[in-house]
Amino acid sequence: MKTVKSDRVRRLVLRHLRDTWIEPLDTAFPHSTLVSRATYSPWYGDSAFMSAFTTLQPLTLVDIYRCHEIWDLLLQTVYVPGDAIEIGVWKGGTGGLIAARLAKLGSAKRVVLCDTFAGVVKASDKDTLYQGGEHAYTSPESVLTLMQKLDVLDRVEILQGIFPEDTAHQVEHRRFSFCHIDVDTYQSAKDVFDWISPRLNQHGVVLFDDYGTWGCEGVSCLVEELASRPDYFLLRNLNGHAVLIKLTEASNV
Repeated sequence: MKTVKSDRVRRLVLRHLRDTWIEPLDTAFPHSTLVSRATYSPWYGDSAFMSAFTTLQPLTLVDIYRCHEIWDLLLQTVYVPGDAIEIGVWKGGTGGLIAARLAKLGSAKRVVLCDTFAGVVKASDKDTLYQGGEHAYTSPESVLTLMQKLDVLDRVEILQGIFPEDTAHQVEHRRFSFCHIDVDTYQSAKDVFDWISPRLNQHGVVLFDDYGTWGCEGVSCLVEELASRPDYFLLRNLNGHAVLIKLTEASNV
């Protein structure tokens, strides 16, 4: 009886939380508090994930739900040929998570980490909050320090500069199985996607970190534009991610 009553109270609290609307910055992209009735939390049962997450948590703005999804997607793509790449590294938290997961899986894949290390770029009128220069308080050296703590320094490459314009030539002939895009603005995300798409192998994944985030409506706009592409399968995961799965072979570029 106590369990039934506790569940009833929990559902009542969740219902009220779900009714909390958040004032949008763009009315085309409404926001509210997202609360699910689901309670299964597999991350707490994954000691390898929790060990890595505890180390990198102070160095990422990505919550445990999205971090575990990255962890899980790398398992799903481990047999897809190609390296992993992240654009928008900040202090290296999710980049370190990617490298740690591949190491745990025994994969020889390399991890390419790309960032200006000078803050957000390419803000435009499609973006609601970002104006450029945000998240500048980081450095390649601090990222490398984290990689050393995670014991993945030997599998990581750092490209400093605006991607793809400044740095993509260094990896332009490589193929990829996983791409994490965490750049906050429409044009930057679009330029990254346009570059990675022909280089992404079949069944590879492009993960947009900012899809569901208040203040990143430009990225949400881009994802909706990509939704009708026949060469991708789109999953809108309302923990904040959008997951695009490549259905076709990589192009000859």
